[in-house]
Amino acid sequence: MTHNDDNNMSDPVGGFDAFDGMHPTREIYTVSQLNAAIKSLMEERFPFVWIVAEISNFRIPVSGHFYFTLKDQTAQINAVMFRGQQRQLKFEPEDGMRITGMGRLSVYEPRGTYQIILEYMEPAGIGALQIAYEKLKARLAEEGLFDEKCKQPIPFLPRKIALITSPSGAVVHDMLNIIARRFPNMNIQIFPVKVQGGGAEDEIVAALELLSLKAEADVAILARGGGSLEDLQAFNSERVAKAVFGSRIPVISAVGHETDYTIVDFVADLRAPTPSAAAELAVPLKSELLRLVGDTLAALGYRMFNQIERLRLNLTDVAKRLVDPKRQIQDWRLRLDDFSSRLSRQTLILLERKNESLNWWIDRLVAHSPNSHIYNFNVIIKQNSYNLLKNLNKTIEKKSARLGELRARLETLSPIAILERGYSITRTIPDLKVVRNPRRVAINQDLEVMVAKGSLTCRVKEKSENGPKNI
Repeated sequence: MTHNDDNNMSDPVGGFDAFDGMHPTREIYTVSQLNAAIKSLMEERFPFVWIVAEISNFRIPVSGHFYFTLKDQTAQINAVMFRGQQRQLKFEPEDGMRITGMGRLSVYEPRGTYQIILEYMEPAGIGALQIAYEKLKARLAEEGLFDEKCKQPIPFLPRKIALITSPSGAVVHDMLNIIARRFPNMNIQIFPVKVQGGGAEDEIVAALELLSLKAEADVAILARGGGSLEDLQAFNSERVAKAVFGSRIPVISAVGHETDYTIVDFVADLRAPTPSAAAELAVPLKSELLRLVGDTLAALGYRMFNQIERLRLNLTDVAKRLVDPKRQIQDWRLRLDDFSSRLSRQTLILLERKNESLNWWIDRLVAHSPNSHIYNFNVIIKQNSYNLLKNLNKTIEKKSARLGELRARLETLSPIAILERGYSITRTIPDLKVVRNPRRVAINQDLEVMVAKGSLTCRVKEKSENGPKNI
């Protein structure tokens, strides 16, 4: 820096930082010096910062470095990522993508513009997903969902394989082709589901529950292709993990590429690095099995031949040491015939016993057949229905008789019946109160007299009470 004294000019650039008597000293910068000072100050003040923004104006010159602009709703900043840091990226940046990055602020001195030099960058939200993934993984591990003792063995030769995957795309076709190549005519059942996006988690859980409910397959493969952490989110959910853990059918996970690990991979009974590898693990090579069967038969035949040859040699050797070889041989032949006959008889007896046992079990199965139980239950139901109807009719008859008795008693006590016998009921007019005492009515008062066939309107001419009149 330079320090110049000027008593006749104002201080448009520098500031008063020292005084020598009455003469101020000004600090004057060149443009390069000012930019360098700002750069040093900015790099010291902001060594590393985290930023979240949207990419725009993305470009890659011949140098291979990334140049773009990071912006939000009201502001923007230039950004650069050099080729050395690009090796850590797991995605392709593009315009409109929202990212979270970490870098250092700097000033490009020739133009006097400041920018952020990014050291790390990921799609926005991946960090939160990664944290949630690690927390869920730790919690499920504590609950025992990853324990090896809980994992079911994968059958060596399944009769039916269930594929839980997207019905479109290359994954399902690759697995079908590999299974058909390794073991033609294998029985395959496909459960079509969404493997990412909205509704994927529900469809995968529903497919696993349906698979366990039907229990037709011997092994299931849960598969999809590779993708980002957001694309694989359905396979990192707690519901899907617990559905895999609770499946009655062994589950092979084949999610993403070999380097991709999801929660389902830890819960599944077997983890395959790729969907193609899962298809290879699920079924053996049919040609290899046929070859092994042929080799086993050949080895068995060879050993039997050697055993027979060894016995023949032993027999020859023993025969040579016998005093009367011919008689001994005849004896051995007789014993051999006897053993053969006994063996045949024992075999027939054993087969008869097994056949009797089989017939006994067949008779038991027939005796315990649901049809016989249904027939017996139908007989019981018919008998109960008959008894119920019979008891109901008896009850109705008893209640009807009782109702007749009560009706007769009620009719005997009915005022209408009393009127039929010649009695009447007298009521005042107009309030229609029953007259029980002559004191309640007056001379010349109108009264209503009710008889069996109607009523009469009368006027009081005279009244008496126990003899005295007009009281």
